[in-house]
Amino acid sequence: MQQPQGFESSDKTLVCKLQKALYGLKQAPRQLFDRLKGTLLQLGFVASKCDPSLFVYKKKGHIICILVYVDDIIITGTSNVVIQQLTTKLHSNFSLKQLGKLDYFLGIEIKSVADGTIILTQSKYIRDLLQKTKMAEAQPISSPMTANCKLTKASSDLFSDPSLYRSVVGALRYTTVTRPELSYAMNKVCQLMANPMDSHWTTVKCILRYLKGSIHHGLHFKAAPSSQSFTIKALCDADWASDPDDKRSTSGAVIYFGPNLVSWWSKKQ
Repeated sequence: MQQPQGFESSDKTLVCKLQKALYGLKQAPRQLFDRLKGTLLQLGFVASKCDPSLFVYKKKGHIICILVYVDDIIITGTSNVVIQQLTTKLHSNFSLKQLGKLDYFLGIEIKSVADGTIILTQSKYIRDLLQKTKMAEAQPISSPMTANCKLTKASSDLFSDPSLYRSVVGALRYTTVTRPELSYAMNKVCQLMANPMDSHWTTVKCILRYLKGSIHHGLHFKAAPSSQSFTIKALCDADWASDPDDKRSTSGAVIYFGPNLVSWWSKKQ
């Protein structure tokens, strides 16, 4: 950084005191979020206790939700009029650019269907990942992991590029945002990032080949019947001492809110 023109000084101990955060520095996103949060709270929003980036506004039977990620904002709610009023108030404090109906956010594609349902996919993200790993022309398979696959740390076939393994597995983890069926396979390959083997990399390539054949799969959200009350349903299961190294079990669970899948996981017990 340099001193502004006309304010040069030969004294190297002097510094400039910034009145505003500079865009691009590490502190800038935090400063922006703190200011945006303060403005939203003044407008009557309440910050979610589960997700600090989610703000909810309730007034006169209307509900407005705002989801914030740095300088990307999603606004949705039950009233277009109230949304427009809140957007106008925000625009008086911030320089906003409305991009219209939501169709892409953080690598997730949002498609609105004619019947009023919504489909979330990561087709572009997966396609880019396949190009990066040179698996775009690979032969697709029907399952991310075979039923009898037992990955173990006790092996001598060290993978030649551990950094590549960690990079690809880290990128694959993000696909579980819309692909819950990958949770178990990703749980297994993530446990082996410290010292990957050739057999582990083969399993990662199987996951990539599965994605190649199911690139347009995703989550389907639909409205619950108005005649019924909302229900929460949870399903869980576990295998028995499946890990060949420590004989620990792996458990998995899914949670439905109404007809929609909202949470899922797979982890070693």
